[in-house]
Parts: sequence; C-alpha cells; structure tokens
Amino acid sequence: MLRVLLLLPIASYRNQDFLDAAHKLGVEVVSAADHCPQFAPQRGLSPILSLHFDQPETAAAQVLASLGRRVDAVLAVDDAGVELAAVLREKLGLPGNAPEAVRPTRDKLAFRQLLQQNGLNCPAFHHLAGASEARALAAQLHYPVVVKARRLSASRGVIRADDAQDLLQQVRRVSRIQSGADRDAGALGLIVESFIPGSEHALEGLLENGQLRVLALFDKPDPLDGPYFEESIYVTPSRLSSELQTAIADSVQRVCAAAGLSHGAIHAEMRVNDTGVWLLEIAARSIGGLCGRMLRWRLGMTLEELILRHALGLPITQPEHSDASGVMMIPVPRRGIYQSVMGLEAAREVPHIEDIRITTVPGQRIAPAPEGASYLGFIFSRAATPAAAEAALRSAHAKLVFDIQPDLALAKSTAR
Repeated sequence: MLRVLLLLPIASYRNQDFLDAAHKLGVEVVSAADHCPQFAPQRGLSPILSLHFDQPETAAAQVLASLGRRVDAVLAVDDAGVELAAVLREKLGLPGNAPEAVRPTRDKLAFRQLLQQNGLNCPAFHHLAGASEARALAAQLHYPVVVKARRLSASRGVIRADDAQDLLQQVRRVSRIQSGADRDAGALGLIVESFIPGSEHALEGLLENGQLRVLALFDKPDPLDGPYFEESIYVTPSRLSSELQTAIADSVQRVCAAAGLSHGAIHAEMRVNDTGVWLLEIAARSIGGLCGRMLRWRLGMTLEELILRHALGLPITQPEHSDASGVMMIPVPRRGIYQSVMGLEAAREVPHIEDIRITTVPGQRIAPAPEGASYLGFIFSRAATPAAAEAALRSAHAKLVFDIQPDLALAKSTAR
C-alpha cells in the first residue's frame, strides 16, 4: 500500500478533503500536525503531532525520529507546511521542490527581488526594518503604495496607503498584525511597494518536470483597490482574451523556472493592466480554503485527489468540460463573535448554487481583513457561463443574514 505523510495544520480548512482523497485512493496516511507542544504530551499525542511548522529543520528532525516505515510522498495541505514538506522530501530522497526553491515564494520581499533580478514586471519596492525608516521614506514615495507583512497570506497584513501620513499609520498597524502572527516579526520588517492598478486573477497549476500545466485560470470580478484586499469571488474559466491568458501562463512559467520550482501544485496571483502581467505571488501549493472544491467538475476528481495522484505517480486524466464554476469566500463584515446565520435554505435554492458551507462556528471570534485570517464560509456555483456563475454567488450571498455580536472583552481591553 502506498503511504503518504500529510502535514495538517490544525487551523486548515482542507485537512478532511485531503484525508477523504487518500481514503478514496486506498493510500495509507501518516498525519503530522502543529498541536501545541506543551499540551500534546498531556493528551497522549505523539511528537509528530506537535510540530513547529515554522521551524522546518527542527520539525523535520522530529518527524524523521518518529516516522518509522518509509513514506512514498510528503505533502503540505496548506501554506504553513510547504517549507517543512520540502525539507522532508529532500532528506527522504523523494521528488519535489527543493527548500531553496520554496523559500522565496513564502517571503514577499524575496519574491519581489526574484522578479526584479529576472527582468519581469515588478513594482518599485522598499524593505522597512523599522518605523524610523518609514518616516525617512515617506516623503520620497510616489503614492499610492501598499504596506505588506512579509510572510502572511490571505490578504492578512496588506493595506494601501495614499499619502505620507497614511503610510506611517499603516506601517504601525501592519507591524502589529505581523507581530501577532509571526515569531520572526522583529527580524523580518515590512515591505512597501507601489500600488499596481488593474484586474486581478489567479492561476492554479501543476508542474511536471518543470513544465506548467494550467488547471484553471480564475477571474476575481470584484475590484481589489484597497485600502484592504480581502478576496471574495473566484470564477473560471477566465473571460480574458486567449492572448492575455497565454501571457499569464508564460509569466508564471518563467518565475517558476527562475525560482527553481519544478514539481507539484502551484497557485499564482497576478494583476493585468495595459502594461502587461504583474505577478503578486506564487505559492508552492494549491489554492487555499475550500476553494478547490469548485474545480471538481473541471478536473473530473477533487483537486486533492489530483495532487495526491501526482505526488504518488498515479495516472491523471482530465476530461473536457465546458461549464463555468465559481466560489465566494464569504467575507467577514465586521469584528465580533459569530452567533448564527439566517437565510441558508433560501440561498441554497438559488439556481446554479451547488453548495454552501458555513465554516465559522458559534462563539468564534472573527475579524475582517487586514487582521482576519478566515472567512465565514464558502458558496459554490456551477452554470453555463462565468457571468451566470458569478450572478448566482451574489444572489445567494444576498439572502444570508449573519448574527455577529460585539466582542465585549475586546472592547474593554481597547478602552483601557
């Protein structure tokens, strides 16, 4: 029986989808997780279930000491584990991207430097080590700019600034967000880059021997112009011209080659305007959240099954499919404590709606971008055209009413 090591962050939406795909394929799963190391021994958990994913060398040694029988593949189900997965594959002699190829994709500063060094479209950018540098830089910039935490994902810690005073305020805010989410925040600093106008898109792909296979190209029909950049709707197939779609794929291929990425799933984000394709990021993993579920008709299987098949060398066939599909990551309208949702049944009855999954649980603290790291849930549509798939998502969302109560504990701490 084939055996796969899955790195399953406890906060990931996707753990069960990968486990279900492995079960369907008859693959034995070895689970590794990031439960708190202080509490894991008290709960009788093995060391492999209490890893620091953000300390890959230390975590890899912990895994190898506990792994036992050899595995046939190592996969990270989400962004947090991609570098650890790369380190483990290298140590186990398994095919996959090298750690040095993965690292630049997880650091916005390193990724900008990679684009610049390889002559690809790249905004002007600056590394800020501290607030004093921001004050010196503020008068020199051409606004608007975007302040970014270096290693956070899902638009967390990304804020537009429109003038010098705004820049200083947003640098302080993003610094607080990064400090609360990344143990290396003090050493990392922030990145400030010119705002890139244009429409935003995403590409889901698979690298095979360094060659990019495009699985889907998504449009993001809502304008993402700031001050925050919370994503909401993805629709495929893209309505861009075939020439622009080819240009996007070519740009992604070039950057993957420059980084040394050659194997496995990749997810790329980009903007397109009159001057061409501007890559925002490339991740050595598949699309996050539950968004991959929108692709099961296009792929003829779940995205997770396809990724497992590729990692294990199993055959992959992709059927011809003409339908459009879409997903809405239900945005968090305000900070507070989630209680309930009304209108769910009416929303599910909207034509072309395939499924609605509310992933937030009652009593959970939630916050919108740029602080928030989660969504209320996901709406999935399938229709004959991208426009119809998009319209169904908007119609279903309009029927949902969320009860979000004020977070009194937060209000009291702020008042102090």
